[in-house]
Amino acid sequence: MAADVNQTNRITELFGIKYPLVQGGMVWCAGWELASAVSNAGGLGIIGSGSMCPEILDEHIVKCKAATNKPFAVNLPLLYPDIDKHIENIIKHEVPIVFTSAGSPKKWTSTLKEHGIKVVHVVSSAMFAAKSEAAGVDAVVCEGFEAGGHNGRDETTTMCLIPAVVDAVNIPVIAAGGLHDGKSMLAAMVLGAEGVQMGSRFVVTQESSAHIDFKNIVVGLDEGATTLTLKELTPVRMIHNEFYQKVVEAYKAKATTEELADLLGRGRSKKGMFEGDLSEGELEIGQISSMLNEIKPANEVVQNIIEGYKAAGGMKLGKRFEF
Repeated sequence: MAADVNQTNRITELFGIKYPLVQGGMVWCAGWELASAVSNAGGLGIIGSGSMCPEILDEHIVKCKAATNKPFAVNLPLLYPDIDKHIENIIKHEVPIVFTSAGSPKKWTSTLKEHGIKVVHVVSSAMFAAKSEAAGVDAVVCEGFEAGGHNGRDETTTMCLIPAVVDAVNIPVIAAGGLHDGKSMLAAMVLGAEGVQMGSRFVVTQESSAHIDFKNIVVGLDEGATTLTLKELTPVRMIHNEFYQKVVEAYKAKATTEELADLLGRGRSKKGMFEGDLSEGELEIGQISSMLNEIKPANEVVQNIIEGYKAAGGMKLGKRFEF
């Protein structure tokens, strides 16, 4: 699964890919169609397993392997209740790379690496990046406050987080949060990242498994249309729809953590992002959504990002910026 260019970047070398561009493993949005399309375009596609039962993940891995002969990954939230079954599927199908999140990487990193699997952990602080390196991961994703979905409680922005994490670890750093094009990719790499991960940009692709109504509302968003909330449970950035307004009212009424959990309930994100209930669903997306105005094929998105990176001067800044 080697990349088809001379690799000069630690991320392209680690993953065996053409471009140091990773598609986020978003719940309800990142199935095998999107992952295989991004991998075929030269990036690293990721299957988001957090919204899948073990049987569905098994199916998506099989279909992804049939659709691409390039490397792909599985995103594995470590708080997933049937995580051991997801691990079994990943090992059984020889998935080459796993991105872990939402928990400590200590428990499963050694198991995955014993089976030749590269492990990357998502962090929101330099402290957790250092702990992840100590746990044996091969790289980290540092995800800033701007990101969609679940992220850190400290609200550290991506541009502040990247250099802090780069200084804290020796392993490669992948930047995420508020990145959507070639210029933002270059900015992240100037600050020391060796690759970027983009989630929101790939939500609004043709291959994304998100509901078309959710995609359409995302490409119509203006500035300030999202807020990071529900920190008492797990921080999530949401669009300001009717359900979000209920959350706001709950805070005004000084709701307890238990009451907030009851309001969120189960299946709220599936209802919104996968089933298209734009009123009562939980609609997760990043701040950069206000810059997204078109639903495109994933391969076109990848090529546009790389062309924009080159046009911004990314290939003229020395060996570390070439790929």
